[in-house]
Amino acid sequence: MTRITLFSAPKPFTHPHIAILQRNALRSWMELPDVNIVLLGDEPGLAETAAEFGLTHVRQVPRSESGAPLMDAMFRLARQASSTPLYAIVNADILLLGDFVQAANTVSAQLQQFVLMGQRWDLDVTESLDFSPGWQERLRERVRRQGTLHRPAGSDYFLFPARCFVEIPPFVIGRAGWDNWMIYHARKSGFPAIDATHDVMIIHQNHDYSHLPGGRPHYKHPETELNIRLAGGRPMTRFTLLDTDKRLVNGKILPQMLNGPRLWRRLETWPLIRFGSISWSERLNKLGKILWKR
Repeated sequence: MTRITLFSAPKPFTHPHIAILQRNALRSWMELPDVNIVLLGDEPGLAETAAEFGLTHVRQVPRSESGAPLMDAMFRLARQASSTPLYAIVNADILLLGDFVQAANTVSAQLQQFVLMGQRWDLDVTESLDFSPGWQERLRERVRRQGTLHRPAGSDYFLFPARCFVEIPPFVIGRAGWDNWMIYHARKSGFPAIDATHDVMIIHQNHDYSHLPGGRPHYKHPETELNIRLAGGRPMTRFTLLDTDKRLVNGKILPQMLNGPRLWRRLETWPLIRFGSISWSERLNKLGKILWKR
């Protein structure tokens, strides 16, 4: 039985390097057991790639003024295209390994509501990967030798049960803010936000930003400001993996460790989560910048 729907809105396949990275990512997803893959959008080369790999493809997706898919539609269309107990939105340049499915099964057996996420490993990849037997072990060793663990800001996947994130704002994919809101929403809604970094290795294949308008990083794009407004304000888009309240370690769901920065973030976000007070959260954020020199 298929348990997980992986869905994504890939970039155009016209940029040679981006095309290689996305094909690598999709091949790694296809190697996983019990998953269905749904690709959303009508970017050049997407239909051909989906057909070549035999993947579910939904062409018509509502878009922003710049032409980027809207996330409320992506979530809705993914559910319509594939009915499974679990869903995961994953960036199309992310390589997944078997521990992703193992963690999903472990957590879903214990909780009815949650969102699972984690830090990524950044790796320079310029070639089509070899997916012959033993590819996962070879890739893990390459990451250990050449990869870098990304700081706990920004998230490249969110895995959640079908009952969670049924309605989300029409964020613009590929712009900043929506991933932060996912963590905020989990904390505000009272279901566990779980950091699976210890148990799940996800691999981001490094690339430049030439595929974005003006070649600017996503956080400098004008539609990022739109995402911030849709999230309810800048405090909602400051949430990162530092704000998770649980962690997955060797298959066990444990309370998140509260070191200095995490403890201050817990204090800083408490008025926002508990009372919806943006003003008090902002004041504490400014104080935190002084204390922790952020």
